[in-house]
Amino acid sequence: MGFLKHIRSKSKIKSESNPATHVHDRYATSSAGRGPQGLAARLPFNVLELLFTFVCPHTLDESYIPSENSMVEDGCMLCDMRDLAHCAGVSRRWSEPAQKLLYKSIRIDAVHYCEREIELAEKRKRRSFFEHNADPQDIPKLRLQFLQRTVRDNNLLAVKVHLLKMPYMTRESCETELARIVSVLPNLQYVDLPDGFFSDDGSSHILKQELQARCPDIRKMTYNTGSEFSFALLAQRRHWQGLQVVELSRLNVEPSTLLRVLASLPTLHELKVKDLPWLDDTIFQRTSTLPPFPPLQKLLLEDTPNITAAGLSTYLLRPETREALSSLTLSTTGIVPSSLHLLLTNAPHLTHLSITETVTRSFPLEPIPNLTSPSLKTLYYEITSSPHAHGLQKPSESHYTYLTRSLLASSLPSLRSLYVRDPTFPESLILAPPAPAFAATTSPTPTTRGFAQTLEVYSKGLDELEWNFTCVSPATAPGRRGSASVTRPVSLYRMSGSGLSPPWGGDARRSVVVPNGFGGFLAVPSEENGSPAGKGHRREVSRQDLWR
Repeated sequence: MGFLKHIRSKSKIKSESNPATHVHDRYATSSAGRGPQGLAARLPFNVLELLFTFVCPHTLDESYIPSENSMVEDGCMLCDMRDLAHCAGVSRRWSEPAQKLLYKSIRIDAVHYCEREIELAEKRKRRSFFEHNADPQDIPKLRLQFLQRTVRDNNLLAVKVHLLKMPYMTRESCETELARIVSVLPNLQYVDLPDGFFSDDGSSHILKQELQARCPDIRKMTYNTGSEFSFALLAQRRHWQGLQVVELSRLNVEPSTLLRVLASLPTLHELKVKDLPWLDDTIFQRTSTLPPFPPLQKLLLEDTPNITAAGLSTYLLRPETREALSSLTLSTTGIVPSSLHLLLTNAPHLTHLSITETVTRSFPLEPIPNLTSPSLKTLYYEITSSPHAHGLQKPSESHYTYLTRSLLASSLPSLRSLYVRDPTFPESLILAPPAPAFAATTSPTPTTRGFAQTLEVYSKGLDELEWNFTCVSPATAPGRRGSASVTRPVSLYRMSGSGLSPPWGGDARRSVVVPNGFGGFLAVPSEENGSPAGKGHRREVSRQDLWR
């Protein structure tokens, strides 16, 4: 005891003899409040949440599309998520906004999109002497199991989850883990599901029961052939009243059942119909015994040959539908390009129109009104000639002549982006004969010729895999032709100016051109060390990060 008292007395004398220690302790609290850490601690939650979105950009993904189609163009998403998790552990004030973003839109990826994946793969192979040659573990499955443990143990985090995305093979092989996860996510709006779920496969029965009972706020669902019974139950049980997007593919139901189910979804605004040959124009006719076809913001019709422009125009004559429709996609339907003007006339708020057809005949010779729309901004006019059409001139050429005539008549004043399947179409806009300079003085009612806005034309031939970009500018004076930029692939266009992503090195592109196996070439970004830069890469030796 005497020895310990002697040590304590010496330390006390030493601290009293050093007055600088007292000065530092006296001002430690006040100086911390004025430092950068103190300023960050006083930031509002909305500002912190905005700053954290730059740390992990994919947390802003609120789209209802699968994981493989919603990837972030730049950076490593797993490293970004680790950085956001580290931000949540900085302080209690940072924890709430960081966890809100971390669990709102969860994304499970198979690999790191940076050099860190190489290091982690080597570490996983060398776990121990006895497991040196063991089979590689399913890393996405392990991450899904860790997420299952977290949300089942912490209900406060489970209620934050709105979207859950994962790789294709993970959702196909981990249906049991997925069912346990969705059973504790009451606010889930979208989740990547296996293909068997959409066709009422027996292997997905438990997962479907859990999703129907525990997740009433699902926003998107797909029904394929075999799921007719589940589709009909939507109008009876009404378990997913928040559905906004519905996809129907190869479904065999009665038209009356289709109308009743669609009418039972009050928030439905997007419908995708694929490969329904039994669907015809009678679905748009109003009857006294059945509910009408609901008003939609987005409508996609694919492989529906019995839907014609007359039937769709009847649907657009209703005031509630013509005011709501903003996007229309047509692919292999009974709506021919020569009847598009009817749809544009009856859809005054349409901003996106896409038509994909293979034609066997030329454009009709009788006078057809031009394509006229004051609101259309994006037009996909993908018309190709049938391989069975023989003749000196391809049938698709006359259809593109009709499109050129509509553009030069200034009947599409809001159009900004145009996609065509004719590689020579941009030249047709420039080489068209200009209006005479003396036309306005000789004619009391001069006709407008030429377009007044700058067009972004994306063209592609039948043997091309990538869209080619051409910027077409209008004529600057009467009697002059417009101008066009040099046609180049879209990949090169996005690498210039603001479209250039950081891995390409700023304003100048440093790349290596390699063959792509299809007769073309790919530009691979390169750095001085010969490998692309990966965002968020850090050299770590901690074993606890092997599975992150």
